[in-house]
Amino acid sequence: MSPAKLQEWFPWTQSPIISNGPMMGVVNPKLAAEVTKAGGLGFLPCVFDIAPNSEHLSTLTTNLKESRSILGLNPSDTLNLGISFLTGHGSITNFSETIIPIVAEYRPAAVWLFAPNEDVKPHGAIIQALKKLDHSPRVFVQVGNVAAARAAVRDGADVLVCQGIDAGGHQFRRGMGVVSFVPEAKAMLEEEFAGREVGVFAAGGIVNGKGVAAAMALGAGGVVMGTRFTVARESTYPDFRKEIVLKAVDGGSSTFKSPFNDEINNSALFDTLWGTHYDGRSIITSIHEKFLAGSTLQELQKSLKEDYSSEESMRLINTWAGTGVGLVNTALPAGEIVKEVREDAKETIRNLAAQL
Repeated sequence: MSPAKLQEWFPWTQSPIISNGPMMGVVNPKLAAEVTKAGGLGFLPCVFDIAPNSEHLSTLTTNLKESRSILGLNPSDTLNLGISFLTGHGSITNFSETIIPIVAEYRPAAVWLFAPNEDVKPHGAIIQALKKLDHSPRVFVQVGNVAAARAAVRDGADVLVCQGIDAGGHQFRRGMGVVSFVPEAKAMLEEEFAGREVGVFAAGGIVNGKGVAAAMALGAGGVVMGTRFTVARESTYPDFRKEIVLKAVDGGSSTFKSPFNDEINNSALFDTLWGTHYDGRSIITSIHEKFLAGSTLQELQKSLKEDYSSEESMRLINTWAGTGVGLVNTALPAGEIVKEVREDAKETIRNLAAQL
């Protein structure tokens, strides 16, 4: 599907379309709205507990109200940004009861789904329910390999977010690099779903215009950036984590993709959300170095409690970032990030064309 079709779906956007990842603990309505105002597609932070009367539901409606206010929209207008859900949580069975009325009322332009429980496989029913709305949003499904991409299209996805293993944060354990992933996903769409209009966004390791230009050359119609937006001025990432991101170099050696990044938390919630199908990439600290040197998980969990203060322990884990982190060295407002990256991508493409 052409980028022009994506802009038809999201008419306020400018090409190449740049989105922020819907990162919990980073994104807020101001950041998402500024991405949209700059011609990108902003996403609010993802939620996962959608049981009736949950705190997450309250936060979601508050974020939607605030976003509409920031963007200066009327209640009847489509909300020019997206919302997102982690779909492996047990409460996902409440989607039609609790989320469909919210989507019908606030009319977000997009809904992003990620990390289903593979035994439950809820996306087909969710997408079917969304498509029945009078003003149905475009559905983004984040995937990490071609098999998952194929399943997402069968479920009814409008856009595949093809996340490569260079990404920070959570991703498929059995994933692939974005350089091979996007072209193979595009080939799969052309061969198996020729009659369908399905967009492709690239994600994972993209932090500047050169990365965006490369993604477009691979066939992506848009890109998602996460690590670059963690240090946006509007980001709610704690200042000490922003400092760690900005100081990091050589993303290949300073980050680590492993289930260890969740297991060290020793949290039942992490097990519930991610299970055996997903892991994550974060910035390496002394705790990771000890693990790589042979210390056991149990030894390190004990060490975090006994050998460090709570503040020190926080600094040693959970600073999620991708391999592009070494190229992230300035903190700008979210809207300026979108504009800078978009113009850099255009200039990169023009320079390449001039060489032919």
